[in-house]
Amino acid sequence: MQKKYKLSVVVPVYNEEKNLPVFLERTLAVLKKLRCEYEIIFAMDPSRDRTREMILEYRAKNPSIKLLEFSRRFGQPAATLAGIHYCTGDACIIIDADLQDPPELMEAMVEKWQEGYHVAFGQRVSRTGETWVKILVSYVGYWVINRISQVAIPRNTGDFRLISREVIEELRGLKEGHGFLRGLVGFVGFSQVAVPYSRDPRLAGQGNYNRFLGSLTIGFNGIVGFSRYPLQFISLGGLFISFISFLTAIVYIALSLAGVHIPWGNPTLVILISSLSGLQLLSIGIMGEYVGRIYDEVRDRPMYIVSGAHGFQPRAKPVRARRGGRA
Repeated sequence: MQKKYKLSVVVPVYNEEKNLPVFLERTLAVLKKLRCEYEIIFAMDPSRDRTREMILEYRAKNPSIKLLEFSRRFGQPAATLAGIHYCTGDACIIIDADLQDPPELMEAMVEKWQEGYHVAFGQRVSRTGETWVKILVSYVGYWVINRISQVAIPRNTGDFRLISREVIEELRGLKEGHGFLRGLVGFVGFSQVAVPYSRDPRLAGQGNYNRFLGSLTIGFNGIVGFSRYPLQFISLGGLFISFISFLTAIVYIALSLAGVHIPWGNPTLVILISSLSGLQLLSIGIMGEYVGRIYDEVRDRPMYIVSGAHGFQPRAKPVRARRGGRA
């Protein structure tokens, strides 16, 4: 007889009223088939449409549907981690409501978890409906991250995954605020397995979270949060330029002693000065990314502020979840 378990489904949402009915219909069908105790946690940034009202209407019919409301828009990474902090299941599945990631795949993820894996992540074998620019940025980003990162992050993956209670507890104890879940799960470790699938086009509306600039921000978080290589690159670049300058000086002195006229000219000087200035600004920018993240961590501001929690234990005041602290 299969052991009873509780499954938490965490869904970050923002302006998703058109997708909610179909998403819940398909998700609830899968959960019914799994015959498990469950909770569906919607982690919602303040929306301009009827997302909040619709979730509360569904909750009135099904108490296992819960809602976290934030005081302002904190973004998808913070919303996802908030749901993980609040979930009470033996395992947790993170999925978006736009149905690009099929809820039916949750069954295969649960099977992998029951086989003994702590993480079962969805790995895209095709990405229908996404622009070639986003696919290219994703490919280059994963290539760069895996070349220089201290943790392995599988290609063609997103936040769509199942994580066990052991992984959940380790994530709740991490003291980082960037919210790059793929990197955090890779850092935590444990046994992990891929579940391949074809990614569908978005059901309705436009993407509210993972637009082009958002994807770039997530990529920078992955690079800066899990690698010191960019800083080492600055040092290597400085050594290389110093070496070239030293050789140039030797050649210049030798040619001068030999009486050879060297027509350097203004264009040469302009090119050299512009190149060095660009490299200096790039170096300052890279260091600024690291310093900025250090500044964020030192301030220790809350990753998110919950203004309303429907379906959770009552609290005296809105939750202010510290980075790495328990909500």
